[in-house]
Amino acid sequence: MHGIILAGGSGSRLWPLSRELYPKQLLKLNSKKSLLEKTYERLMGIMDVDNILAITNAKHFSDVRMQLGNYNRDIRILAEPEAKNTAPAIAISTKFLLDCGVDDIIVVVPSDHLIEDDLKFRQTIEKAAKLAKEDYIVTLGVKPNEAATGFGYIKTGEKLDNGYKVECFKEKPDSKTALEYFQNPDYYWNCGIFIFRASTLMAALKEHTPEIYEITQKFNFALQEDIDYMTFNKYPCISIDYAVMERAKNIAMVNLESDWNDLGSWDAVYSINKKDENDNVKIGNVVEQDCKNSMLYSSSRLVAGIGLKDTIIIETPDAILACDKNDTQGVKKIFEKLKESKNDTHRIHTTVYRPWGYYTVLNQGDGYLTKMISVSRKGQLSLQSHNHRSEHWVVLSGIARVTLDDKVFMLKAGSSIDIPVKAIHSLANPYDTELKIIEVQKGDKLIEEDIIRYKDIYGRVK
Repeated sequence: MHGIILAGGSGSRLWPLSRELYPKQLLKLNSKKSLLEKTYERLMGIMDVDNILAITNAKHFSDVRMQLGNYNRDIRILAEPEAKNTAPAIAISTKFLLDCGVDDIIVVVPSDHLIEDDLKFRQTIEKAAKLAKEDYIVTLGVKPNEAATGFGYIKTGEKLDNGYKVECFKEKPDSKTALEYFQNPDYYWNCGIFIFRASTLMAALKEHTPEIYEITQKFNFALQEDIDYMTFNKYPCISIDYAVMERAKNIAMVNLESDWNDLGSWDAVYSINKKDENDNVKIGNVVEQDCKNSMLYSSSRLVAGIGLKDTIIIETPDAILACDKNDTQGVKKIFEKLKESKNDTHRIHTTVYRPWGYYTVLNQGDGYLTKMISVSRKGQLSLQSHNHRSEHWVVLSGIARVTLDDKVFMLKAGSSIDIPVKAIHSLANPYDTELKIIEVQKGDKLIEEDIIRYKDIYGRVK
């Protein structure tokens, strides 16, 4: 068995905690491990670690490699040049495995689902694999526990030994239709997990979506693992549901016997967290009075709630979300409005965590950006350069070991150094005390993508 982890989503419905450059699959929402890490561990219980492949967007590549590299430094990760939905991602990942000589059963899983019962999950996959060996493309369905409007539905047909034939797929319904589906035992939620033989999927693409099939055949991963942008850009933006699942006849469904939560909204996050005697979820620096059935989340400042009912309050250093707990699907619309207005709050946090520590954006203007960088003990930034910006570092506390081209400097608090454009440099904290510096960037492109890495102890360089 081989696994494909889809790790390129934006997590827009969990804004402001989830951002375009740090989406929900990278977040640690209810444990010390991210959803991505828990997904990888789930697959480790089913298959060899060397059989697991991840595909993500290029802008998430370094974060995905950093998190999964803790399990397998040789983890194979494909980087899509841009987001094209699930059909191109699954097609190109399957072609990669075929080019590696693999025509085994493949399990495709999103990286942002929460499943706690790994044993029942594994048992479900084993049932689905038996159908996949009979040339079915199998999807997992979840028995609804409410008349949800935020999920697509699957209507089952003929009973099979380990599942059902799929009669049809239904789009996200309105409230009235969702209630009808909920009351009908033939309907299941579509959770977006797929099991198939590699050659079976390719045959389905060739028959039902020849455009995707023909583009996919232009890649030869036996020669190189990089995804060519000009070729990839020709893919239509389409889901695997539209491209294959709703068109093919050999589609089967197996009931997912484990727990499942896609954590696709704040009310879903509310549902998985511990509640007080008034059914409130309180996380962080929070105080409340006479609140009921509400969630109050603080990442930095004090959040105080009085008399709230069925309310979600999410605080981050640069944004606050307040919404009705029964209308959290609307958060995506806010995310899209911020994106359309080019408001960077949809894209990145002011505080960004990295394997070596974190940085906080203090100020930004035309041609300049100021950060406070905190490097944990023994932490080290990658050896890197920038094509579009220079940097000026001032040490606030601790001792910094700075590598600048072929020289090494040990800088104490109050010392400073200039990093010219294109200079190869690194920052390290060799001691047990925290290192803090102020970084002032100047240039025409002050973006994280303007980083060329040469060496990195956290595996972010191929």
